[in-house]
Amino acid sequence: MAVRTRFAPSPTGFLHIGGARTALFSWAYARRHGGQFILRIEDTDVARSTPEAVQAILDGMQWLDLRHDEGPFYQMQRMPRYKEVIQQMLAAGTAYYCYTSKEELDALRAEQEARKEKPRYDGRWRPEAGKTLPKPPAGISPVVRFKNPKDGTVGWDDQVKGRIEFANSELDDLIIARADGTPTYNFCVVVDDWDMGITHVIRGDDHVNNTPRQINILRALDAEVPIYAHLSMILGDDGTKLSKRHGAVSVMQYDEDGYLPEAVINYLARLGWSHGDDEIFSRQQLVKWFDLDHITASAAQFNTEKLLWLNQQYMKQVPAAELAAMVATRLGARGVSLAEGPDLTTAVALYQDRCNTLNVLADAVEVFYADVAPSPELLAQHLSDEARPALADFAQRVAVVEWSIPAISALIKEVVAAHGLKMPKLAMPLRVLLVGQAQTPSVDAVIHLIGREKVIQRLSALAM
Repeated sequence: MAVRTRFAPSPTGFLHIGGARTALFSWAYARRHGGQFILRIEDTDVARSTPEAVQAILDGMQWLDLRHDEGPFYQMQRMPRYKEVIQQMLAAGTAYYCYTSKEELDALRAEQEARKEKPRYDGRWRPEAGKTLPKPPAGISPVVRFKNPKDGTVGWDDQVKGRIEFANSELDDLIIARADGTPTYNFCVVVDDWDMGITHVIRGDDHVNNTPRQINILRALDAEVPIYAHLSMILGDDGTKLSKRHGAVSVMQYDEDGYLPEAVINYLARLGWSHGDDEIFSRQQLVKWFDLDHITASAAQFNTEKLLWLNQQYMKQVPAAELAAMVATRLGARGVSLAEGPDLTTAVALYQDRCNTLNVLADAVEVFYADVAPSPELLAQHLSDEARPALADFAQRVAVVEWSIPAISALIKEVVAAHGLKMPKLAMPLRVLLVGQAQTPSVDAVIHLIGREKVIQRLSALAM
């Protein structure tokens, strides 16, 4: 059997972490088995679907490099097909017209709730042997309902959750076409999966309750039932449902925040799936290893600190020149000119191992190209009266020292010794005055990169 998976988001918002993980698992499973990955846009919710949301989904998929083999298919463009299948089901007797008014349904629900029963349609317009249906009332456009089996059970062997079964008696006759003729979500999904030959449906466990209805419709159409794998939800850092404050933001926000797509992919893969104790692995390794057997049935927990750590590991592996190109784009967006300052690749290489996002890296190296304004708090903390004479001495000597890291390092040691100070008493105020940061790489390397003229200028402007 040729594996065919699909990712089918609704364009009612951005592509968030949960959706991206579903897309990744579906993509990885198809790639692992040499199959096809299909992208389908489920845009039948016309009131909430927007072109901007569609583009946000496509942008997120592109940034993550989850390339689809077929699609994107849009459900709104498949309306004639859905209506064709509905007519076939009406003719076959697996679907029927229901003329129950909204007022009748409301009254029925109220009666059932008063009896503490589960609200459900009572089948009053369902055709049955020996049953006489009333004459269709005037002025009511009927819905179309699926004639769900009344007896037995419907179940499947979920690849994540194990065996799941529902009694058919618990499922009422689902509306598959509204009064205006538009098909409903559960019906469109069934026809799409059937027409597109989907073999494996990997999706969130919020769809578990939809699955028995969809299986029954597939069987009524004499269609092959796919294999289902329902992924458990993702919780936030604090164990509650993932929200915007945890990271349930647009995937593209991670791009804006300075994460590398490779790191996000690696992190998403570990949200509910594992390969032994491997924490860091390439996209190629993921494809080679990925299976459904090692997806956990329990909820995964999003951990921002873990993602930052992972992103830092990936940043360490990227050549400094490539990182510099990414940082240059970010600095350019801030209006920072690189014309007056050191080679950006050299600056990036100096800070690369210390930063966990591209934005943090951009913040770190920006000081080599823009004016520095140390905060009053940092100045008060590190610019002591004890350090001022040593800083003045350093500023005088640095004007004539050989401009190399070893020479600058030797100069710092000479000044520290001459004034009877410990190294931090000079190094810390130098960092604050020159780059506005208390934590930097080796101070001699930072001074060398800033350049003699700027070092003298910044020391004279701020220290004395």
